[in-house]
Amino acid sequence: MSGSRRWSGAWASASASVLDAQGAPPALVDVLVPTADRPAELAVTLAGLAAQDDPPFSVVVSDQSEGQPDWAHPAAQAMVRVLRAQGRSVETHVHLPRRGLAEHRQSLLERATAPEVLFLDDDVWLEPGALHRMHDALDRLGCGFVGSAVQGLSYLDDVRPHEREAFELWSGEVLPERVRRDTPAFSRWRLHNAANLVHEAARLDVPEGGWEAYRVAWVGGCALYRRDVLLEAGGFGFWDDLPRDHAGEDVAAQWRVMQARGGAGIVPSGAVHLEAPTTVERRDVEATDLVDLDTPAGPGRATPR
Repeated sequence: MSGSRRWSGAWASASASVLDAQGAPPALVDVLVPTADRPAELAVTLAGLAAQDDPPFSVVVSDQSEGQPDWAHPAAQAMVRVLRAQGRSVETHVHLPRRGLAEHRQSLLERATAPEVLFLDDDVWLEPGALHRMHDALDRLGCGFVGSAVQGLSYLDDVRPHEREAFELWSGEVLPERVRRDTPAFSRWRLHNAANLVHEAARLDVPEGGWEAYRVAWVGGCALYRRDVLLEAGGFGFWDDLPRDHAGEDVAAQWRVMQARGGAGIVPSGAVHLEAPTTVERRDVEATDLVDLDTPAGPGRATPR
């Protein structure tokens, strides 16, 4: 087997109790997974990661469950063992008390060291090759982030052409743009409903293994950032400007990154939403309504253009 993933014939070269990444190339991507009270979903998410080859990556799981950590569940623990046997570094942490989604994401970002960070929600399965496509797109497009919007396959027969009217491919370079609720670009949010991108991929007939970049309002659930760009934009450091119960923290961070360096989605997505009940029940406070998105975001950084 080629790539950075150690195949099963070499699993015994790693200790059963001690991580052994000897000979493994350094991680180019840190996969950051915040989780809370979703042990079964986390196991599926980790299984998707175990099916990825290149680029070399590490995994950090941060848990805020009410009881035992999600990664302690037998199914999730088995996937942690598989990833480690494959030569991946896997860190597991309990991060309490809860201070909100933005603070949880910021704590994960502060643990990252790789050039790229993938924020992956704990209810998303990635098809084999999805991480490679995102990494390739980020490298070739030169923008601040690339996302694979999560798709609900229970909607596979629910075709919604009216929600795909805003779909527009990027032609050439991905440019910075300012997206707000009162801009025409905001209407693109409907592109990520149901299984819209699955239907758009079929219409485009993208060659297997390929991708096309398109304009987004934001991408939730699965977004790969250039770590330095996200940090320059302030990351999720605005968390202490928000009440504990909030939503839309990823939107606020991405709008800052898009305004500075641009951002894009790729199709086909290859990211499947597990369609489990949400664990964010209170959504009456949107981060974008409280965070000043037009002020200097990072230390020594001018106002994003």
